[in-house]
Amino acid sequence: MGWLSMTAAGMGGHQAQAYLDAQFSFAPDAAKQRDTGLRVLRSSMVGHVYYAAVESYDDKGTKSVFAVVCLTRWNPKARDGYIFAYKDMDESCGPHESQCPARILDLLTEPTNDYAREWRARCRARLLLTGRKLPRTGDRLIFPEPVRFSDGYEGREFDVVRRQRAILLQRPDTSALCKVSRLMERRWSIVPGPVTRQ
Repeated sequence: MGWLSMTAAGMGGHQAQAYLDAQFSFAPDAAKQRDTGLRVLRSSMVGHVYYAAVESYDDKGTKSVFAVVCLTRWNPKARDGYIFAYKDMDESCGPHESQCPARILDLLTEPTNDYAREWRARCRARLLLTGRKLPRTGDRLIFPEPVRFSDGYEGREFDVVRRQRAILLQRPDTSALCKVSRLMERRWSIVPGPVTRQ
């Protein structure tokens, strides 16, 4: 499973998502001895990863709907002119990427193997974590395991400080502010802070 790269001309003027939608959509063709067709029911780009619900069908109707995951690279200033590359796989490969939107997961039919089942479970678990209410200033976050920082500090409990859109965590011992990457994807519990009137 390697990468497929192309020039802008090879993309036919499409953006990445539209190009990949077209790559995974084709009709059955008896002349090409292809009994089954594919069509993209819904797709989404999440960062540099393309997710799609793809329907496999024939003249009798839908056979299955499965997930396709493509890693993508976009480099409009590539010296060799190959500005777009992608690496495709389906859910049965057990992709590492697990940020598939619920609107795509909801369209999928019964998975074909355990890799697909586990991948879907990881995606759903991540959706539960990222769908939580954002903590507010004054709330206390408690992590199940200590969080280790580059200065060597480890802690489980932090007070929340919101600065515009950023969520910072304040160490209770020194009041130093720190940031935890991918906070909403981590497991934590919240102790609500005092309600403030504005």
